[in-house]
Amino acid sequence: MSDAESRRGRLLVVASLAAVYVIWSSTYYALRLVVTALPPLLTSGVRYVIAGAILFGIARLSGVRAPTWREWRAAAPIGALLCVLGNGFVALAEREVSSGLAAVTCAAMPIAACLFEAFLGVRPRAREWFGVLLGFAGVVALGIGDLRARPGAAILLACAPVGWALGSVLSRRWPRAPGAMAAATQLLCGGIANTVLSLVLGERFPSTAPPSAILAFMYLVVFGSVVAFTAYNYLLAHTRTAIATSYAYVNPLLALGLGALAGHEHVSASALVSTLFIIAGVAVVVTTPRRASSD
Repeated sequence: MSDAESRRGRLLVVASLAAVYVIWSSTYYALRLVVTALPPLLTSGVRYVIAGAILFGIARLSGVRAPTWREWRAAAPIGALLCVLGNGFVALAEREVSSGLAAVTCAAMPIAACLFEAFLGVRPRAREWFGVLLGFAGVVALGIGDLRARPGAAILLACAPVGWALGSVLSRRWPRAPGAMAAATQLLCGGIANTVLSLVLGERFPSTAPPSAILAFMYLVVFGSVVAFTAYNYLLAHTRTAIATSYAYVNPLLALGLGALAGHEHVSASALVSTLFIIAGVAVVVTTPRRASSD
């Protein structure tokens, strides 16, 4: 690889990290605006189908080949894990809990990803384990007391990071369509799965919806799905899982701030103290050298 290609690769990694850090932090509040007026699973399904179709069209117009049947078969369960368990369950939970608390709970995802990778034979470095556990300790300190009165939401939020982590790990190991087509196939499959589940559960769109919910939905389609999901797929393909998933420690901080400023959501004093643990965990994980045998 030439120096120019190496620099371009590093810039793309930095830009992708910035996208998932900033955009996905804001999607929790946007999702809160959506689910207060619209059915959570049905809007998630429509959102992913639209975003997947946009990415599919862009990829094909750019000359990317169509996915093979083998790649579609791999994208189906991965899309369901990411879009139904990973995001659909969060949408359901946000009918009861604040956007900041949802983001905090989902920050448990990197430790689940490390456990799945360890089970599959990829042994994380001790320093990486320390960073994951350090960040997770901050997350536990943030959210452990707030979910006791909402057991249904607690179960949904407990499943969400596990589903997203498993989908992320499998996405690195199973056949993937090239480039942006990988994100397109996963979004289309996940969107269809969400839509089918929502119809089975009897969800239907209301006759009217407030402008805030409609604008938030459009933001989730364009930025939350098309832009950030493409960036996340790039990170999964070009970095370690710990780096690709490190956004889960940054998102709670930004989501808590946005929820407090825009949605007047309560932020406890323990949340401010716990940010130190979370930031420290991110720093340790991201700066851990790659294990050559795991590439």
